[in-house]
Amino acid sequence: MKYLHMMLVLLTVVLLGSTTAMAEVPSPKIPKGNAEQCVEPTQEMRVNHMEYILHQRDETVYWGVRTKKHSFKECINCHTVKDDAGKAVTFKDERHFCNSCHTYTAVKIDCFECHASTPTAKSGANPHSSINSLIKMSAAGSKE
Repeated sequence: MKYLHMMLVLLTVVLLGSTTAMAEVPSPKIPKGNAEQCVEPTQEMRVNHMEYILHQRDETVYWGVRTKKHSFKECINCHTVKDDAGKAVTFKDERHFCNSCHTYTAVKIDCFECHASTPTAKSGANPHSSINSLIKMSAAGSKE
């Protein structure tokens, strides 16, 4: 019985070893950004980009501080990937900058439930102006 058990273990190791040796581990195809260099070193961004995005979100949402260095909008503007027709692809496309790694790591992208996954036209309009107006009206109404 002990001999049979050892043979099964050995057979398993041999089969798994040969499968692993033959199979190549796929890696994501990460498109380059459109600038000469990123706001942080590449490896730093790959490891900590979510920390920067969350910090920027908190600074913007809670304190009204808007800077470009770790701005989600600026990331999207710089890391735009275009299709054959020259149109920016959305996050649903496997070529999208964010999608390339998030699909590979099986991490859900929920940013684009609210944010645009392609650059927006520079209109100069404040996307939060209607919300700001409501807040001002509410504050004015509470003073009466």
